[in-house]
Amino acid sequence: MVRKYRRRLQNKIGQMKIQQMIFMIITVTLLFVLVGLFFLSITLNNLKRTATNLGEEDAMMLVSKLSNSPEFSCGNSFGTSRTNCVDFDKVMALENEISKYSDFWGVAKIEVRKIYPNQGDTLCTLENYPNCGVINILDKKVNAAPASSNFVSLCRKETDNKIIYDKCELAILLVSSEVKG
Repeated sequence: MVRKYRRRLQNKIGQMKIQQMIFMIITVTLLFVLVGLFFLSITLNNLKRTATNLGEEDAMMLVSKLSNSPEFSCGNSFGTSRTNCVDFDKVMALENEISKYSDFWGVAKIEVRKIYPNQGDTLCTLENYPNCGVINILDKKVNAAPASSNFVSLCRKETDNKIIYDKCELAILLVSSEVKG
């Protein structure tokens, strides 16, 4: 009788040890899974931040190149070649044809704002040209990063008593990259 009791006790102790071992294996596995998820979330967060920073850098490079691109620049139309000179007439024409260029530059928003003389926030149209203050060249209506900017000369041809002259105003070119996610 005592032998049977000892065997049962040994079987129960053996079963208890097996259950403890299974519990510890499951606990250690869950710990490693949680640690792995923690590091994965940190890595994905850093990856998202890196993607946003690269988009902002692209926008900074684009804003410096955009004012001298053929679509925007004054070129030699104002006598000599000028840097950071935006042709007001070209930009107004480009604003009406923007659907063809929506993915060309790879940004979310391009805008030109007159600084001096200040025309306020009046949106430029063909009816109020050149007495306006804001030209929305591109606006994809997506989540955009803060704008990168560059000061430019906004020039156009003007006439006064049969004299054609160049009129340049101070403006700022704003470019926003798209924020992913």
